[in-house]
Amino acid sequence: MVKRSKKYREAAEKVDSNNLYTANEAIALLKSMPEYNFDQTVEAVLRLNVDPRKADQLVRGSVNLPNGTGKTAKVLVFARGPKATEALEAGADIVGDDDLVEKVAGGFLDGLVGVVLRAVRVAAGAAVETVLGPRGLMPNPKTGTVTMDVTKAVKDIKGGKIEFRVDKNGNLSFLIGKLSFTEQALEENFKAIADEVKRLKPSTVKGRYLTKATITSTMNPGVPVDPNSLAVINA
Repeated sequence: MVKRSKKYREAAEKVDSNNLYTANEAIALLKSMPEYNFDQTVEAVLRLNVDPRKADQLVRGSVNLPNGTGKTAKVLVFARGPKATEALEAGADIVGDDDLVEKVAGGFLDGLVGVVLRAVRVAAGAAVETVLGPRGLMPNPKTGTVTMDVTKAVKDIKGGKIEFRVDKNGNLSFLIGKLSFTEQALEENFKAIADEVKRLKPSTVKGRYLTKATITSTMNPGVPVDPNSLAVINA
């Protein structure tokens, strides 16, 4: 059994295991827990009633958080010529073409948060997929990261755009901000995610779509959120 710190145990005592909270209550509870000397990341995990083995139930997408993530995104762009210049002007941190494909294929990531692939360079995708894919960084047209509009893609990621994909157990994990954010800012980010997940509900899913929800922060226990309070998702 993992031995928990005194602060963690103190935080856990605040969570009523027999109660399900609203998102607002869960966020307020997290903010009332013992403080640490760094700004904790706040995450939400949703359990969906989907079978990811079926292509039509593989829930994936992206969402722009209205209040950002609290992190400075480091963005890499595969482009050449004018599009490479455009990417740099939009704020991309690393830009390159065949030379960069070779580096990434060799394992180079350097703390990247987002990756953009210019549409005409789709061939580069095959070379880097084995490195980027497992880390959830592989560009995809559905998330707007395989595109000719490099400026928009870079600015979206820098501005708080996050990507998500349901795992093999039907879970979706999201970064919704920092504990220093106001309760309203965190709730607005969570609502933006909830709305997008609702929009992506597969037509083949019958019954309840969302079965479980939790909001947590880096050093604290998860707080269970009542799925019925998120009726917007289960509609």
